[in-house]
Amino acid sequence: MPSATPDPSPPRIVLGVSGGIAAYKSVELLRRLRDAGFHVAPVLTPDATRFVGAVTFSALASEPARTSLFGDTVTPIPHTHLGQGADLVVVAPATAHLIARYATGLADDLLTATLLATRAPVLLCPAMHTEMWEQPSVQENLATLRRRGVMVLGPESGPLAGGDVGAGRMAEPEAIFELVERIVRGYRGPLTGQRILVSAGGTREPIDPVRVISNRSSGRQGHAIAEVACRLGAAVTLVTTVDLELALDVVRSVDVVRVATAAQMHDAMLERTGESDCVIMAAAVADFTVTSATEKLKKGAGTPQLSFEPTADILHDLVAKRHAGQVIVGFAAETTDVAANALAKLRSKGVDLLVVNDVASPGVGFEHATNEVILLDRDELAETVTLRSKSAVALVILTRVASLLAQGAP
Repeated sequence: MPSATPDPSPPRIVLGVSGGIAAYKSVELLRRLRDAGFHVAPVLTPDATRFVGAVTFSALASEPARTSLFGDTVTPIPHTHLGQGADLVVVAPATAHLIARYATGLADDLLTATLLATRAPVLLCPAMHTEMWEQPSVQENLATLRRRGVMVLGPESGPLAGGDVGAGRMAEPEAIFELVERIVRGYRGPLTGQRILVSAGGTREPIDPVRVISNRSSGRQGHAIAEVACRLGAAVTLVTTVDLELALDVVRSVDVVRVATAAQMHDAMLERTGESDCVIMAAAVADFTVTSATEKLKKGAGTPQLSFEPTADILHDLVAKRHAGQVIVGFAAETTDVAANALAKLRSKGVDLLVVNDVASPGVGFEHATNEVILLDRDELAETVTLRSKSAVALVILTRVASLLAQGAP
């Protein structure tokens, strides 16, 4: 007797093929996807058809291969039809040319237009000669796409077109297929399934109902970490003192907790650390607070006498409360003796990773869109992250976090 419940629709995969010799491997990938029951819609760039004909893909796919933005009588706006209906977009091979156009937001053919028109996860499988793969421009374009949540597989090292050997060979169809299956089941990046707790901004300690003691922290680095972590698959809680708007693609996915004072941040962080796999303490927390006057202090009453008291050491308390396997990342903003002060803080706090920046340097730290940091690990090994956007710095930090989580923190 037939089931009263119809079978669910199979996952819809847009298989993009750009113009490289590795396009022949995409035929095998297509076959594997179809054998697994996926609905596959091939999209070939004009250059891809120089290597493998569209007829080959049409014969094996769930629907005819498309090669142009124009002339499709069934779907007059094919890029939106494909992008909106996709559960995943895979580009294999992804050439240096395709990667550059995607990173800069160009939509000059059907495949790049589809990539820009989708909210589905995207997987790129690069393929090119070693010299091209190692070009800084190619690596920077890929880093940009990774920060935006695009997944990248490969390439591998091996024989290349032309008879030489090196990095740049497209991942094998079997490896791509296995990752596709994981993505369809919910994988979104190296932080998938991890719970990340991030603090951001400078605390504000009230002197009276009008005045506060604060610092120059804009909160941009902490917010950038929260956004990139979300794109890498993490469940993110952001404890912040500032009202910076999150990017539209992640705003609904980040749990935002608003605080103002060091005490409020302490309570919010300690309350949530137990359910977090990683805590990133990016906020600039006041070292001292004062007893706030209940009414506005008047200038005519003379110079007020403020009595300072130390605030709770949030990072210390987080480390003291850590659970097995939890990764804790601290920040250190320095202006002098940066290396010595950072090393002392690393040793005293017991964090897994310390992010250090010299906020006296041009373009670094507070109130800037860029940052330059040194990453110090538990073994006191240092990695310098040169001046770049705070989102780019966030990606480097979170790549290290993913590695620490995979290893299992002490």
